[in-house]
Amino acid sequence: MRGTRVMAAGIALMIGLTACGGGGGAAQNEGAVTVPSDPGQVSGTITVLTNRTDQVQDGTAEAYAAEFNKLYPNVEVEFQGLTDYEGDVRIRMNSEDYGDVLSIPNSVPTSQYPTFFAPLGSAAEISQKYDFTERGTVNGQVYGIANIGVANGFVYNKAVWRQAGVTGWPKTPAEFIAALKAIKEKTGATPYYTNYKDAWPLTNWGNAVGSASCDPSANDALATTKEPWAAGQELNVIDTLLFDIVKNGLSEADPNTTNWENSKNLIATGKIATMWLGSWAVVQMRDAAKKAGNNPDDIGFMPFPTQVDGHFCTAVRPDYQYAINAHSKNKPAARAWIEWFITKSGDAQKALSISSVKGAPLPSSLQPFQDAGVKFVSLSWAKNTTVLDIDKASEVGLGAPDYRQRLVDVARGAAKGDLPGIFADLNKKWSEAQATIGG
Repeated sequence: MRGTRVMAAGIALMIGLTACGGGGGAAQNEGAVTVPSDPGQVSGTITVLTNRTDQVQDGTAEAYAAEFNKLYPNVEVEFQGLTDYEGDVRIRMNSEDYGDVLSIPNSVPTSQYPTFFAPLGSAAEISQKYDFTERGTVNGQVYGIANIGVANGFVYNKAVWRQAGVTGWPKTPAEFIAALKAIKEKTGATPYYTNYKDAWPLTNWGNAVGSASCDPSANDALATTKEPWAAGQELNVIDTLLFDIVKNGLSEADPNTTNWENSKNLIATGKIATMWLGSWAVVQMRDAAKKAGNNPDDIGFMPFPTQVDGHFCTAVRPDYQYAINAHSKNKPAARAWIEWFITKSGDAQKALSISSVKGAPLPSSLQPFQDAGVKFVSLSWAKNTTVLDIDKASEVGLGAPDYRQRLVDVARGAAKGDLPGIFADLNKKWSEAQATIGG
């Protein structure tokens, strides 16, 4: 399964999504749904929509519900695991039937949160306990709380990199390309794997924004930067690296044959060396290594190959935010589940992810980052609505795979064009949309 992942900002706004049954007014006018003070008084059945189909299928979700029932014995929790989570929930949100608890689809504009979700409390209150609350805040009210935050970097097979004679993290894109060339020359592994066919892994390259610049305002800056792909701009650096990897023949021979599920086994067994993903992927690759009889500790995580003032940086973004359907008939029970799951289930720790609970320790998979002095950059989302509006108007698709698939196609000679031409086109679309939006 794909498991937990971060989609980049900029996914196209939902088509045909409308408020139903007066939900907007109800959600905005009623008081916040607070955590119940007496678990014994909370009752009812709640439906939890989840993208974690693996947890539903392997019994993990049911086990969580059993633990939850020790504290809330009168609440029945039912799960619906959705393979096409974004698409299925988008359709369901055109009615009132989209569960009681759900992860907010990336396609829902922040401005519409009060229409579809119940307020969970003031930003001043919720932010004292949880990180990443800015992303789910509208007019001072929090409508979604993330379970985890995700750092971004390269998942890599350390044994393959060692075999190629590379033991330190590359500090520049040029050093990174040189390392991949050494892997190609000295090992039998494919240096880099794009996961082109499944497409969604390519969107994670957009999550490098903030990592290359070490700038917490990097996403917000897109609202006013007229040419984000101009020389020296962060997206230029990020996308040039992807292009150069493919151009130099350092990725799989035929991108049309890639397979996400199989890629876990390929990196676990040393057949491929490197993939750009979120930190959530580390535990999945290590599990694949165990199943293959290999050493799970060979799966490591490294930051984007740039440094600012002598430090690597990694942008940390919230993953899916949990929210309560504005039309739910069991809001107290839904609120109890969200609070328990984030603070008591241990799910973030099991996934080797960054817990959103303030003060929680970093997972062991990120201990090397901490030991190396990597700076964790928590991005600001203050201008994200404007960024999304510009992205939609420009039809660039910062969080969609299309333009990066085109990068790969041009780089491997399967499509006409060159990198300067691609960047010029992207800059033109962005600047024209920005002028229209007024960013």
